[in-house]
Amino acid sequence: MERLSTVGQHVQQKHHGKKKEVDDKQDKKLPVEQGTTDEALRDQKVMAGEALERRNIWQPSVYYALGKESFYIAGHDISIRESMDTYGALIWPGAIALSQFLENNQQHVNLMDKSVLEIGAGTGLLSIVASLLGAWVTATDLPDILSNLTFNLLRNTKGRSRYTPQVAALTWAQNLKRDFPYPSYDYVLAADVVYPHSCLEELLETLRHFCQPGSQTTVLWANKIRFQSDLRFTECFKSSFNTTLLIELPQQEVRIYKATAKE
Repeated sequence: MERLSTVGQHVQQKHHGKKKEVDDKQDKKLPVEQGTTDEALRDQKVMAGEALERRNIWQPSVYYALGKESFYIAGHDISIRESMDTYGALIWPGAIALSQFLENNQQHVNLMDKSVLEIGAGTGLLSIVASLLGAWVTATDLPDILSNLTFNLLRNTKGRSRYTPQVAALTWAQNLKRDFPYPSYDYVLAADVVYPHSCLEELLETLRHFCQPGSQTTVLWANKIRFQSDLRFTECFKSSFNTTLLIELPQQEVRIYKATAKE
């Protein structure tokens, strides 16, 4: 493991309520041993219960429940609007950890004038931090996430960032060659993208598309380790790329990996 600064040294989370982390279950397409149906149902209930607890913190609007969290990262106050409509519109611990890591380890990961793609950008916290650190950022997620994602990006980077961040729809493993025919990003960022859904094989395929042999692309992936499924996906990730565990945060149960393509 490389000797890098811990992620919590210089970042203050001003308001967090009761931060909830959710646990993921299996994708039938992954070439790994599958958990039982009971386990999968249990994990889905855990996620739903944690999300409901967050709902109780917020005041619901007419259309949907919204929450706001504030951070001080990369020398700026960052205000993030969350939504209960979907898991992708909540802030999860991997995004916070990787955001803090990028700020505290700029000598190892210098994003100034680098092209960066985030997959599963969610609320946009990680893309905002990358933008504030000087990167040219494209934040991607499912179409129904993009409105809140765009709102957060513009709100927190306008007049502050070197480049205006871009937003694009991306459904993992769908139309990759059509929509991203010549991927040439310096960095691909992903945080807490492993959770209860049936697209983990598609996630690996998407990562392989953006980090191909012969490219200079580096993947930075942060994930909270919750169940055995996280560990099994990690093994698949390691078998697909040349990987290095950059840092492990025992209290948060988060690991941050660096990966490059296998030749």
